[in-house]
Amino acid sequence: MGKKERAQERREQRRQEIYLLRTIPYSDQQRWWSNETIAVVTGSNRGIGFEIAHQLASHGLTAVLTSRETRFGEEAMKIMQEKGLNVVFHQLDIVDPSSIDTFSDWIKENYGGLDILINNAGVNFNFGTDNSVEYAETVIRTNYFSTKNMIKAMIPLMRPCPFGARIVNVTSRLGRLNGRRNRIANVSLRQQLEDVDCLSEELIDSTVGSFLEQVKNGTWESGGWPQVFTDYSLSKLAANAYTRLMARILSDQPEGHKIYMNCYCPGWVKTAMTDWAGHTSPEVAADTAVWLALISDQFVSGKFFAERREINF
Repeated sequence: MGKKERAQERREQRRQEIYLLRTIPYSDQQRWWSNETIAVVTGSNRGIGFEIAHQLASHGLTAVLTSRETRFGEEAMKIMQEKGLNVVFHQLDIVDPSSIDTFSDWIKENYGGLDILINNAGVNFNFGTDNSVEYAETVIRTNYFSTKNMIKAMIPLMRPCPFGARIVNVTSRLGRLNGRRNRIANVSLRQQLEDVDCLSEELIDSTVGSFLEQVKNGTWESGGWPQVFTDYSLSKLAANAYTRLMARILSDQPEGHKIYMNCYCPGWVKTAMTDWAGHTSPEVAADTAVWLALISDQFVSGKFFAERREINF
């Protein structure tokens, strides 16, 4: 058996383990939530986001679906409501600051805030062996800057809880700092981004800003950026770094007001974003997000996960 086949066998074995883990119900001692626990999932009218919202609602929470297009979001809501799940919908386009403001006002007025935020909304315009940067600005703006704006808007609305509020960012292994084959070539920059004590929002912003400037002047290919899905990889690297930064900042929150923030890679998933070329189902892909949102026997923050296992940034 070759290296590729062994890796595929390991993936399939872990997927089977995830299927089994999902069949184990949460005990009464583990269930810190109720039907009044509010979980917001961005980009949840289809794909991974839909399944995350579906699984959270199936565990008895109130899931708030969001979508840029109202019609698609309402259709997704009706599908879940027909199953007896406690699901509501509100339009949200994370790229539009006014849309975030409107959503913030709505969630505060109707629920007094939220307990869980899953940042799933994102875009990718490359498939297969493509590596175009034609839409790099849109990818970086959506996957990093708009996700960051959503986090900043929701943090003041996270409701106090003895178990802590939760933020889970859907990112990617493609955004790892020290991936063997797809990483930033500049060792000094990698080290700066890796040092969480010195990490800053300005450094993350300047990193993606340098890339976008090189895209504009046509020099990005020699800039030492990740070579696979460059714009998408860099947007997720920035989101990963921001997760670590905010986890450090939020660690100073007093007891009862803790906010735990982590990120995870759902894998290569059979959704529209991968042109249905993935090898992981949305059900399995959603599992780690749900697990991180509901975990009660340990409090982790600023970590990166895949298939319920911590991995290195």
